[in-house]
Amino acid sequence: MGHDKQHIDIAIIGAGIGGLALAIGLTKRGIPVTVYEAAAEFSAVGAGIGLGPNALQAIDLLDSRFRSLYESASTENERPEFENSVFDALYADESLDFGEKIGWQCGLVGAEYFKRSSAHRKDLLEIMKSLITQDTVKFGKKVDQIDKINEKVQVTFQDGHTIVVDALVGCDGIKGITRRAVLQNVAPEEVPAKYCNMYIYRGIVPMAEAKKILAAHAGDAKWFMSKGKGLAIYPISKGREENFVFFIHDPSPWKGPQEAVDCSRDEMISDLASFDGRLLKLLSWAKPLRWPIVHHPTTPTYYNGNVCLLGDVAHASSPGQAAGAGQGLEDAVVLSHLLSLVTSTDQVQKAFMAYDSVRRPRAQKVVQTSEEAGEMYIWNAPRIGDDMSKIVDNANSRLHWIWQHDLREDIARAENMFRAEVQEEDTQPPSYHDATINDLGSEPNRIAATAAGMMALR
Repeated sequence: MGHDKQHIDIAIIGAGIGGLALAIGLTKRGIPVTVYEAAAEFSAVGAGIGLGPNALQAIDLLDSRFRSLYESASTENERPEFENSVFDALYADESLDFGEKIGWQCGLVGAEYFKRSSAHRKDLLEIMKSLITQDTVKFGKKVDQIDKINEKVQVTFQDGHTIVVDALVGCDGIKGITRRAVLQNVAPEEVPAKYCNMYIYRGIVPMAEAKKILAAHAGDAKWFMSKGKGLAIYPISKGREENFVFFIHDPSPWKGPQEAVDCSRDEMISDLASFDGRLLKLLSWAKPLRWPIVHHPTTPTYYNGNVCLLGDVAHASSPGQAAGAGQGLEDAVVLSHLLSLVTSTDQVQKAFMAYDSVRRPRAQKVVQTSEEAGEMYIWNAPRIGDDMSKIVDNANSRLHWIWQHDLREDIARAENMFRAEVQEEDTQPPSYHDATINDLGSEPNRIAATAAGMMALR
């Protein structure tokens, strides 16, 4: 079944990392697509994006040009001894001098096959833009309503413009309207994101200033830990800047909209009063805003009819495992391949069903375990607490199933499911467009994910 027979209309809502990734995958396979973005231009909100080995495999599978472009903009840890470290665990408390007073020098978390890299979000978006045509994205298109019309989907925008498509893929973020379109009549309680009982202060500091503050601890990814609080730092922008995020446990429900709220600098400092004074100096580069961390720990289905969810709108994650962006990229790989197999409107739901079956169990497990990791890094994990050796050991064992996942096997499994659904007898190997797949080295360890029960919604 070649994609030259493709004749369905596909629209993507949202031009973030997930939406652009899907557009890249479809474009590479010769499939026309339009992306509708509410903002007037590409957003640079956010800062560092870290990609693990699984995410790098995903960008290879999306477009063979993607990896080299990413590597031209990515930033690694500065010192060679931290090359394979996702972070170095240290103490944050004032009295411990990052742990050195009690003999703690470092707590490396990583793997020999892992090479840490991250990029500024705006740089990554610029790279992704270059892999699609300029007219692929339509800006200023905020969705007002989504309706099912027979086997098609009608989207009405706030400017009055209306489109009717065969397949609609929502990539519109944590609070995207497409999540409501998919779940409102199935599990309305799962439409809103859930508060992780944690908020953050964040910012970017010039690397020269970071080194004045942190000396040798600047330039490489670090996690400074304390009871109920923590700080993650890592280099971005080719080493010119340092991204930092302070985490504060909050036992109370979040009040008001799930968005940043104003606070004072005194409140920020008070929240972190037990921290080493050097760390508090970073707050000079943080806007006095308190950002809630929210996620989607439970999503019972990623599709409803001919509407499907991808990326954060499906499985927004807390940052405990730095795996959220990678999961959106994996989504795009599997879904772009499945949509390349679709030849008629009645096959769209079958493609979405296979995507949901393959992607949802893994992505939701990432969400749930990321919350666990975040709690562990602020000393709230049962049976681990403030035992830094146990934290480092746990961190070093918990990431391999994410990093070493065989995405090509997922593609083949999803295709087999789809072909079975359309009752095609195809004995050929999965046609996942080898021209776009680089030699990724030795085969990774395989993690068998048990697919959750399928929910075909009409």
